[in-house]
Amino acid sequence: MNTITRKLFGVAITLSLCTGVTQQALAHGYVSMPESRSLLCNKGINTGCGAVQYEPQSVEGVKGFPTAGPVDGVLASGGNSRFPELNQQSATRWSKVTLHPGSNTFVWTLTARHKTTSWRYFITKQGWDSSKPLSRGAFELTPFCQIDGNENLPGSSVSHSCVVPAGHTGYHVILAVWDIADTGNAFYQAIDTNIVR
Repeated sequence: MNTITRKLFGVAITLSLCTGVTQQALAHGYVSMPESRSLLCNKGINTGCGAVQYEPQSVEGVKGFPTAGPVDGVLASGGNSRFPELNQQSATRWSKVTLHPGSNTFVWTLTARHKTTSWRYFITKQGWDSSKPLSRGAFELTPFCQIDGNENLPGSSVSHSCVVPAGHTGYHVILAVWDIADTGNAFYQAIDTNIVR
């Protein structure tokens, strides 16, 4: 093998290794329908959002919610210290999207894909206190919708038909969780909703 061939071979190996690392590092996603808190920050509808306005797809933290994962008070940021503004909570802090009880479509937009364990959706209890930081006590801890990912690699857009439970009206937060199969992490998306009948 001559010197030029050896150098080209070395460059090719380095590029292939970097591509693998980059793909894993960029495995991100956000809920684009109904629009999540972080996406509305990106669009400038929610303001004072900090760094998440530039990367709504990066709200990543330890998986395992509700038995593990991010601690109470930092659920909206997934426990990610880069996005503390997402954890601010009041009845008027965040713009809300209108939903109706019953069947709704939830769409994740994936800027890079990752093998998936599951997609899960949790909703706050009727009568929750919207003036306090999000905690497990505010949520119904059984997901109202769960989709098995079968450890497959999803497409760049993933749609789920989920039934928003009856008996929920007014302001509710839906916590959407994308559980990754081959890492210890998940992606978290808070969706601020106004549920009307």
